[in-house]
Amino acid sequence: MRNLYEKKPVLFAILWIVIYVVVMGTIRGRFGDDSLQMLLGLVAVSSVLLLVIRRLDIQKELGMTRWLQNGKALLWLLPMWVLSTGNLWGGAGLRYEPINTVMAVLSFLLVGVAEEIVFRGFLFNGMRKSGSLTAAVIVSAVTFGMGHIVNLLTGQATGETLVQVIFAVAWGFLLTFAYLKGGSLLPCIAIHGLIDAFSVFARDNEAASWAYIIATVAVAAVYCLYLRKQPTPTAEQ
Repeated sequence: MRNLYEKKPVLFAILWIVIYVVVMGTIRGRFGDDSLQMLLGLVAVSSVLLLVIRRLDIQKELGMTRWLQNGKALLWLLPMWVLSTGNLWGGAGLRYEPINTVMAVLSFLLVGVAEEIVFRGFLFNGMRKSGSLTAAVIVSAVTFGMGHIVNLLTGQATGETLVQVIFAVAWGFLLTFAYLKGGSLLPCIAIHGLIDAFSVFARDNEAASWAYIIATVAVAAVYCLYLRKQPTPTAEQ
């Protein structure tokens, strides 16, 4: 495992992305977001990923031993924290029974852990070490968005999935730049988890949904340009 990570980090990342997408896409499509199977699957996947990180002793390399560097320069990631509440802009309510709601919230918090590790921690870092930083940012963000095509397996409409991919690509750029310039994966995990967890309580409101999508794309364009100009911390910082 160590040889693959050190010599072919991009392949290492791709393998984990495939495992995650296939395993969790299958479970989600069969049992649903609020199921015990979904929660147990994410507990297992997240636990294995954390064990791999510990075994390879790459916590510091992935930025999992510190919260945030350059906080003031990054405006404390405030635009992203605000956007993370977007699923509640159209109102909030319960979509599932109480126990299922708890399982769905816990599941989506773990989605933040697993997806940030594989898309930012493994893929982005692997590409950054292997080649162009620009390519690493673009591929990490776009691959993260394209990964949401798996929602077609749950019966989601093609048009809705396409919009979700565009939305996820915008978030992919936000999270990747925040990771690059903040030197820590932890805020990305927290923000990602909140976005998904809040979706459990979202009410169907088409106007609010479109407002959230448009706001995310607009903020991503402006804020990423701002983040791009900020200094990138070194591993020693």
